Amino acid sequence: MGKMAAAVASLATLAAEPREDAFRKLFRFYRQSRRGTADLGAVIDFSTAHEAPGPRPGVPKVVRFHLNVASVTEQEACRAGLKPVSQWRAYGLEGYPGFIFIPNPFLPGCQRHWIKQCLKLYSQKPNVCNLDKHMPKEEAQSPWEQSKEFLRSKEVNKRRPRTLLERLRWVTLGYHYNWDSKKYSADHYTPFPSDLAFLSEQVAAACGFQGFRAEAGILNYYRLDSTLGIHVDRSELDHSKPLLSFSFGQSAIFLLGGLKRDEAPTAMFMHSGDIMVMSGFSRLLNHAVPRVLPHPDGECLPRCLETPLPAVLPTNSLLEPCSLEDWQVCAAYLNTARVNMTVRQVLAPGQDFPLEETKRLPMEETKRDITASGLCHLDEQSNPVKRAMLNPDS
Repeated sequence: MGKMAAAVASLATLAAEPREDAFRKLFRFYRQSRRGTADLGAVIDFSTAHEAPGPRPGVPKVVRFHLNVASVTEQEACRAGLKPVSQWRAYGLEGYPGFIFIPNPFLPGCQRHWIKQCLKLYSQKPNVCNLDKHMPKEEAQSPWEQSKEFLRSKEVNKRRPRTLLERLRWVTLGYHYNWDSKKYSADHYTPFPSDLAFLSEQVAAACGFQGFRAEAGILNYYRLDSTLGIHVDRSELDHSKPLLSFSFGQSAIFLLGGLKRDEAPTAMFMHSGDIMVMSGFSRLLNHAVPRVLPHPDGECLPRCLETPLPAVLPTNSLLEPCSLEDWQVCAAYLNTARVNMTVRQVLAPGQDFPLEETKRLPMEETKRDITASGLCHLDEQSNPVKRAMLNPDS
């Protein structure tokens, strides 16, 4: 407990120092943090929140969030690979109204379907991805097909060039998000995946958001050296609807701050299968991912991913079998990576995009790398140019 208190006190001192805003100071601190040290003593772990003895000084109090159990039937939850809502645990944080955290509510083995969808199906054309900037569309047609044999190989040469799947950083679904204008539009629209829409709508309903429509998704693919810069998700035209975030693979640290960057953020772990919902006041707060944490036992998967999908799925299930060969590719990828899906409703019922946002943008505008935005992007610490962008004072 002494180490915990010391960690919280040192973070408070760090955030209060002048020159740099409090959020960026803690972002830099956690980006350089190490597992097994006091560095992570102030990070909230919702997976063990029910075992926690009580609130910690300097850390927001974790409170139970009461889900709308009657809004999702057991059959509907099972269709999406989720436990009955009555078996979920959900939490909020004092001082962050509208923030909801649901530690892994997936049925055993069912995360594998969503991981395979992110890596194999959602990454395909016509969905737009960061690879479009670097190669012709036909070459980036299916990162999975061009990568699977390399990833499945047992003799992985760490010096070999990264496969297309390992170079994937983001994919957009539904309404496309333009990283330069920071706006959504109907240009480059692709049909939103029906299985992901159903999953998102069940989670939203369980949290009290009936009528939520999944219209846009951004998939972020993280390596161990990736970060997600400090940003606010304000580009959706309807902010009354929640933002849903699904995590798979290696754990990461998530920072949730305030309306301004001079407010010190709260740190929490995101483990595989965890779901976050940002709504109401928390919908427009600064947030970031400064660190993906390598597994303490080396290159291996979180324990919750060791269980395979059931051999026989319910007849109405949206989940599809995952072959041993496909899972070998997924597992090889996730040994040193994580995937995050964020799902949003962009428009209010009956709303349309403003006229200027429906004009078709030149193709080159949509091909620019996400890193050009300087606001919400996956960064890699191994790149000194990108490090300088994130840390101009170093």
